[in-house]
Amino acid sequence: MLSESFENFVELLQVDNETDINTKFKSITKRLNTSYYSNTSEEDHGYIVGSLGRRTAIRGVSDLDMLFVMPKSKFKQYDEHKGNGQSALLQDVKAQIKIKYPHESIKVHGDGQVVVITFSNYEVEVCPAFENTDGSYKYPDTHDNGKWKRTDPMVEIGESEYMIDHTNEHFKYICQMVRAWKNNIGFKMGGLLVDTLVHKFLTNYPQYQTATFEDYLFLFKDLFCYLKGLKKDQKYWLALGSKQHVYNKGGAFVAKAEKAYNNIKDLTEESDELYDKLQEVFGSKFPVPETVQKAEFSSFAYRGSSERFIEEMFRVDIKYNLKIECEVKVDGFREGSLRKFLREGKTLLHKRELKFFIEENEVEDKGLRYEIYWKVRNRGPEAIKIKKLRGEIVKGTSQKVERTSFNGGHYVECYIVSNGICVAKDRINVPIFKTPFTMRIPT
Repeated sequence: MLSESFENFVELLQVDNETDINTKFKSITKRLNTSYYSNTSEEDHGYIVGSLGRRTAIRGVSDLDMLFVMPKSKFKQYDEHKGNGQSALLQDVKAQIKIKYPHESIKVHGDGQVVVITFSNYEVEVCPAFENTDGSYKYPDTHDNGKWKRTDPMVEIGESEYMIDHTNEHFKYICQMVRAWKNNIGFKMGGLLVDTLVHKFLTNYPQYQTATFEDYLFLFKDLFCYLKGLKKDQKYWLALGSKQHVYNKGGAFVAKAEKAYNNIKDLTEESDELYDKLQEVFGSKFPVPETVQKAEFSSFAYRGSSERFIEEMFRVDIKYNLKIECEVKVDGFREGSLRKFLREGKTLLHKRELKFFIEENEVEDKGLRYEIYWKVRNRGPEAIKIKKLRGEIVKGTSQKVERTSFNGGHYVECYIVSNGICVAKDRINVPIFKTPFTMRIPT
């Protein structure tokens, strides 16, 4: 039964808009071939790279990374350009793509190393590059007056393809489930880093190279244990295949992996909380058998029709940092921050005002347009008894005020939606202490 849930889950994770993606890719490739090679091929000189190229992307992916190989004869023009030749290259490629997409509704702009085309539901990042003699590529970086960098995505794709075949598709499935975990919890972790660390895990634990879905509970216990043991401050990892540097960017995944490991380490197929815990880790889409849903004391029987999940409303592809905080007040006086309360294990009493607010929003820092949504979820016997589980997702502002009023373990989540995609999220728990509580919107 559990193995079927894992198998059904990975089926749900498969990319569902490949036709549209391939159509966009072919259109852009044709336009650039027309401009730079005087032919109308939809495939020559263009390559789908990134997670889609490595076949490890999941449903909801919001980026198509593509490489377009420029004529070698053009390199001297940009390399010897007076000023920033790399910027000049991006501007030229941008101008050619604008011929295909002249309307203002489709934004085309240069962004440091790529030309970004923003459609209504995802972005295409076009990286113009020149092929090196060893089969790798040099691509433009406009920063610091311009320079050329090296990339070798075909070797990464080749190694991913090998591992997918070697593991009977399970390398792909494991990478996809790690992405689902990342999106569900809400933290940044680049796709190449995901694939690289899963590759390293399978190399260190070769017994899982022949794993089936029946092994997944034990596999993910060991995978999260492996991830939580990595160095949070390690600056980079060597990518699968190419050995290029994949930067760690703070190592948020290490602490998140420890929490995931603690959530599932003691689980067996007979555990009462098995599916609750797996959904806490991988998200609400993780399939729960009907026999479990209908069990008399199952938590799933008490979820109520009002609860919503962000993945039901928007595509979810977490790419940016978001941090929410909560200020605790009593009778107008500040008691402190909720996160500090949690760290110190202090009791949070009834009749407190809780002001949740956004403390860090990387989406705003990048100048992107966005909308804010909030979710308040009550849990526990009292919430069930008086039917105050809540769980709606509502559009809001950068602040949300609630009040403590009855016992239970609860949480508040915030979501940032940009271009129709949830690109950042954060949760702050309001757990059970000596005097547990829940929140109600003040009247």
